[in-house]
Amino acid sequence: MNKLLVICGPTATGKTSLGIILAKKFDGEIVSADSRQVYRGMDIGTGKDLPKSSRLPVGYYLFSGIPVWMLDVVEPNQEFSVAQYVDLAQKIIKDVLKRGKLPIIVGGTGFYIKGLIDGIETLGVEPDWELRMRLESRPAQKLFDLLSRIDPIKAASLNASDRKNPRRLIRAIEIASKSRRLETATAKAGSRYGGKDQRQKISAEILCIGLKAELKELYKRIDERVDERAKLGVEKEIKKLIKKGYYWNLPAMSAMGYREWQPFFEGKATKEEIIQKWKFDEHGYARRQLTWFKKDERIEWFDITSPSFKNKVEKLVESWYTGLNAK
Repeated sequence: MNKLLVICGPTATGKTSLGIILAKKFDGEIVSADSRQVYRGMDIGTGKDLPKSSRLPVGYYLFSGIPVWMLDVVEPNQEFSVAQYVDLAQKIIKDVLKRGKLPIIVGGTGFYIKGLIDGIETLGVEPDWELRMRLESRPAQKLFDLLSRIDPIKAASLNASDRKNPRRLIRAIEIASKSRRLETATAKAGSRYGGKDQRQKISAEILCIGLKAELKELYKRIDERVDERAKLGVEKEIKKLIKKGYYWNLPAMSAMGYREWQPFFEGKATKEEIIQKWKFDEHGYARRQLTWFKKDERIEWFDITSPSFKNKVEKLVESWYTGLNAK
């Protein structure tokens, strides 16, 4: 039986460093599950910590000798959906397994991870670019009202954050609109999205490791990372992106670490105000990540402030991977 290891949890918990340790011990390769790190040229703000060596021709970076896939997949002005992520990541995972190695999914983007290990029903719904263009200028409240008319059940299920997020609302409208058209056009039983099962997932035995800490500790780590990224030159990185024509309306530029800087570049806020806002946004993101992952009862949680947590993780993974009780 193929095996797949997942290391997930909120930002600033050391997921990648743990993944590298485990990859060295169990002959593995890492597949990143980070929606911010798929964009080329967006390195400092996303915390890629890329090695000094250039990207290898086969499509991965080497971190301490360990291949890390799914970084720098697209340009900042290119669309990149969870469906595209799942399609590419699955191909990589199958190749890693074929070569007799352990694929290790590492990241904090819960929707990416869910798409890989569980499948997502809406992955097969292609973007409707004409619809998106018609809706992109509408405010969030009008988008939510439209969704409520088309799919009141979906609208009622959205949390407060999603109700204010135009991109997510437009995607929900897109899916609901296609669903209605398909249901009208066909009376066949089967998938709500056209008779084709979109819940394709990896066939493997999965172990999910979750890393966590008390919020106070998480906030401290996040603040230190934000300060470090500011010192490393995220401001210069953003200037370079803008010079290349990547503006604030792009989905990539709405990522944390970038969107907070728009008022600074427009002369509406100081650098200190931007950095503080960035920290608060990262705090909120960490809370949302914890809420998402804690719903999954398969995750084995480890507190990163425990001195022995890495040893405990290694023992659990060894027992699972070898089928023997690790001592």
